[in-house]
Amino acid sequence: MIEIQPRNHIDASVTVPGSKSYTNRALIAAALAQGESIIRNPLHSDDTRYTAEALNQLGIAVSVQPDGAFRVQGQDGRIPTRAARLFVGNAGTAMRFLTAMLTLGDGTYVIDGVDRMRERPIQDLLDGLVQLGADVRSVNGTGCPPVEVRAGGLRGGSVSIPGDKSSQFFSAILLAAPYARTDVEIRVDGPLVSRPYVDMTISLMRGFGALIEDSGLRGDRADTQQPSSPPVFPSSHLPIPASSCPGATMTVRAGRHYVGRDCTVECDASSASYFLAAAAVTGGRVRVTGLSRESAQGDVHFADALARMGCEVHDGRTPDGVPFIEVRGGKLHGIEIDMADMSDVSMTLAAVAVFAEGPTRIINVANMRLKETDRIAALAAELRRIGQDVTELPDGIIIQPRPVRPAVIHTYDDHRMAMSFAVIGLRVAGIVIENPSCVSKTFPDFFARLAAP
Repeated sequence: MIEIQPRNHIDASVTVPGSKSYTNRALIAAALAQGESIIRNPLHSDDTRYTAEALNQLGIAVSVQPDGAFRVQGQDGRIPTRAARLFVGNAGTAMRFLTAMLTLGDGTYVIDGVDRMRERPIQDLLDGLVQLGADVRSVNGTGCPPVEVRAGGLRGGSVSIPGDKSSQFFSAILLAAPYARTDVEIRVDGPLVSRPYVDMTISLMRGFGALIEDSGLRGDRADTQQPSSPPVFPSSHLPIPASSCPGATMTVRAGRHYVGRDCTVECDASSASYFLAAAAVTGGRVRVTGLSRESAQGDVHFADALARMGCEVHDGRTPDGVPFIEVRGGKLHGIEIDMADMSDVSMTLAAVAVFAEGPTRIINVANMRLKETDRIAALAAELRRIGQDVTELPDGIIIQPRPVRPAVIHTYDDHRMAMSFAVIGLRVAGIVIENPSCVSKTFPDFFARLAAP
């Protein structure tokens, strides 16, 4: 356990680790690419370690360089190992991305994880892959891992996937699609949750040389533009409501394979949210460097939510040209907010809402129930533990602030529970985080950085 020490009016400039989402996507694309790739400023955490270890187990060499960069020896769509049992803990991106990637091989593979992973649905992805000619199944018939892949290549064609559970199902198929025998057309059935993550995948794929056409993700238009030279991650696409995405289609052209490259992963917007929230709850100032409000990461718009609650938000570049986002705390007031495009920072916002005047209502985040834990139920339980008046909704939560009382916070082995409630402890004494080591999933030195001056 660790007790969080309150701090008044934090005034700090911080950096946060590289984006987990970009790192795992880049590892998959680099593994499939022709030639060598260098992935700079990657996140080193449990989730990315599971992906790198799985790739090595499949015969695709991934090594860590002295400066922390990943060096990946791409196999141009080939998977050297013909049989493997892979373990990915509770890393959802690793489970989903590897499942789709393995359909390109020639052999039999099983992917498994911890008990909670065996409760996380993956059937929509499996059904989508079957529509494209793959032989994949849930081993226990539950629609959840472990998953068996009897690989013989991916035929291609058209596929329709429900968009209301996880954008990772779409990203998984997209990442593998350049190596299908024919073009792959993916259609969104219903609204698409966490849409910016699909934008992120498309941006990364184009950076590696794939040819993708999309219509409906950023409005009713087709976007076929390819970069004149591979960009540094990410490109910028401002979010639009998830409700605008039903019927969106993405077409990946077969034969346009990835080419190895040297790329840099930007800082993780989800990790940045805790430090921006620290400024909000303490009435201080925090600048996160290495992150721009024009990022394709949907969670970067957490700063906009803080502005709506009464904080001052500034962005710009340092004299050296490094982007930054800065938050200065102000008098906080509750808001109603649709967080469908940034559900991973809903808990961070809930931590800020505890200190606001009036209620905060967070909606359209039903997919939080399918994460590392049922995050809506867990969030409601722990907010009540510290004395808050909480109404749990099927797709969100209403928080009516009350005086915070000291408590030991149960984390449910969920890194975001631990980090979000740590923010509350910066304002109020007596907040103790149970099992703080769970943050190793995405931010191993979080508590050391939080305690730094």
